[in-house]
Amino acid sequence: MTVLYLSETSSTQELVQRLADFPSLADALDYAALGRTGMNFYDRRCQLTAVLEYRELKARAQGAARRLLTLGLSKGDRVALIADTTPSFVEFFFACQYAGLVAVPLPVPAGVGQHQSYVEKLRGLIASCSPSVVLGEQEWLPYAREALGTTELKFIGTDDDLEALPMGGAALVPAQPDDVAYLQYTSGSTRFPRGVMVTQRSVMANLRGISTDGIRLRPGDRCVSWLPYYHDMGLVGFVLAPMATQISVDYLRTQDFAMRPKQWLNLLSRNRGTVSVAPPFGFDLCVRRCSAAEVESLDLSNWRVAGVGAEPISIATLDRFAEHFAAAGFKAGAFMPCYGLAENTLAVSFARPDTGAQVDRIDRDILETEGRALSATEKSSAVSAFVNCGRALPGHELLIVDDSGNVLAEREVGRVMISGPSLMTGYFQDHDSIQTLAATKTLDTGDLGYLFDGDLYVTGRKKDLIIIRGRNIWPQDIELIVESEPEIRPGDAIVFITDKDADPSVVIQVQYRILDEEKRARLSHTLFAKVHSEFGISPTIDLVPPHSIPRTSSGKPARAEARKRFMSLRAALPESFAAAETA
Repeated sequence: MTVLYLSETSSTQELVQRLADFPSLADALDYAALGRTGMNFYDRRCQLTAVLEYRELKARAQGAARRLLTLGLSKGDRVALIADTTPSFVEFFFACQYAGLVAVPLPVPAGVGQHQSYVEKLRGLIASCSPSVVLGEQEWLPYAREALGTTELKFIGTDDDLEALPMGGAALVPAQPDDVAYLQYTSGSTRFPRGVMVTQRSVMANLRGISTDGIRLRPGDRCVSWLPYYHDMGLVGFVLAPMATQISVDYLRTQDFAMRPKQWLNLLSRNRGTVSVAPPFGFDLCVRRCSAAEVESLDLSNWRVAGVGAEPISIATLDRFAEHFAAAGFKAGAFMPCYGLAENTLAVSFARPDTGAQVDRIDRDILETEGRALSATEKSSAVSAFVNCGRALPGHELLIVDDSGNVLAEREVGRVMISGPSLMTGYFQDHDSIQTLAATKTLDTGDLGYLFDGDLYVTGRKKDLIIIRGRNIWPQDIELIVESEPEIRPGDAIVFITDKDADPSVVIQVQYRILDEEKRARLSHTLFAKVHSEFGISPTIDLVPPHSIPRTSSGKPARAEARKRFMSLRAALPESFAAAETA
């Protein structure tokens, strides 16, 4: 069993702080283990349940590494880890680093009623990475066994099961910079998730960039996180970065945050947290769930970096949060928009510290017809707002290119390309991606955006762009118009297109909680009229129950999945959808 010290780790460092300047994750933990900082785990009531100092983590990870090696594993073998927010996952992950094995974090279920879909997801992930071992909490292992079927592994079990194995005397061979440290499965917003191969060299380069030029971590900083360990922002940003900079971190499980979002803020308040990051929906959820009286009980004055990323950033969401929590001492200047993706380990760019979210308001008509992001004027009939995501980390490069690969000038919208030391070596068992990256050293992110004064503004995903009669319409612009209705909450709308005789048909799905048919019809008519007036298109309005809109693990709208579900239902119930389209 994990040894627990039920006294929170200190924010005070006994070591000279080193900002991720190590050759490998194991070397970073070796140094962090010389101090008294570490990880603290909290339950849904914000009660401390487990403490894991880095020195204890090192000892336990090395013991687990020696036990894993008694199973006859070879360097580079994969170890699948069901990534719940527990001390055992962290121990397993670092055991792989010491043993020369490749950790593969796998998700936990998104919620109740997900049994079959979760098993299917695990089945696909396990088939993709071909692990020799699966480790996790007892709660999740039955799902893993069901997903495995008749597939035989060398070992499957919990931390107790692993601890029952003999220690073994195998030497722990230090990882080399080009060894794969772990596979990070993408969120699956575009296709079945693929395993990003992250080397020791690339993860350490990204951690150095994050800690020195991004968040700019300091001695005495304290991190707070509810982000899932199986997502790159949760793993790299709040497991590896605090360890590699020897600072303490406090955790809530993602599920507990979803049920009680105020507990995230309670932890920040109580422990004087200074650094925490979330997708925009996390900030929005806090505004909707925290009353004015509850705000008065918080002290968020120490929160100096409120990172925001992982999905399109709405400035309105951030403004609402800053206004709502100003009474608790939150400063809007703490917002730090950022841009990243798993293929670059995590981070690509960060906005400047202490400036808050900076917005570029541009003429939407020019954007849609000419592909240029020119500042809006008094004569602009429509305006789009994009948030500044900052400059590329040192040693990394951002380029904006057209479809022919030509580099575009500032304020011209094109494909976002990245290069630098944090890039993956390729997708696992995908030789084309490995060869292409080895030759070009550059990755097409799949995002569209533009540069202005060297800073990146992301306008959307290329695959999501709606092209109608020569105009480029961004789905999030339509969603913002829909969500401006008082009855509709932020995040309750998703826009995608279907192909109808090669002519795009725009579908707007809206989560709506009212069953009264007259009110539903009135809302549908209002939304149709507003969107038609604003964009000149005739959308299909599809009102769906709460929790119907699919999202990726990072909170992004899963448009491909929404379209798939819509098309499946339309094929099954063609008369109902024909009526909706002509309403």
